[in-house]
Amino acid sequence: MLRALMYILPLALTIYAFIDCLNTPEDEARHLPKVAWIFIILLFWIVGPIVWFAAGKLRHAPAGGGTPSEWHRNHRTEWVAPDDNPDFLKSLKDENKKDEALLKDWEADLRRREEELKKKGEQDGDDDPKRP
Repeated sequence: MLRALMYILPLALTIYAFIDCLNTPEDEARHLPKVAWIFIILLFWIVGPIVWFAAGKLRHAPAGGGTPSEWHRNHRTEWVAPDDNPDFLKSLKDENKKDEALLKDWEADLRRREEELKKKGEQDGDDDPKRP
């Protein structure tokens, strides 16, 4: 079992590093072009992946400069969902007011047109505007 583990563990590490290198954007690969890192990972399959994880990829700090422990204290630096963002909710209210104003304008226009049709029907001598 240990003999198999001696081959499986470096192979798994190489596959993981290879996939990580392929998924890394070109501008985040440090010191060498991404193609060179792929050759290093595949040719030197124990040292290559270790060097890739140590020096090949640009590591980002957490968003907002915080640490992962801040998440355990319910400290958020960014909005998670749109309904948590008060600016987004305010924009929805503003958009709703615009829609209501447009609807009122349409209703007023519809009433005006109905009145015009009613007056036109009365002028033509037709008492019942619903009759064809």
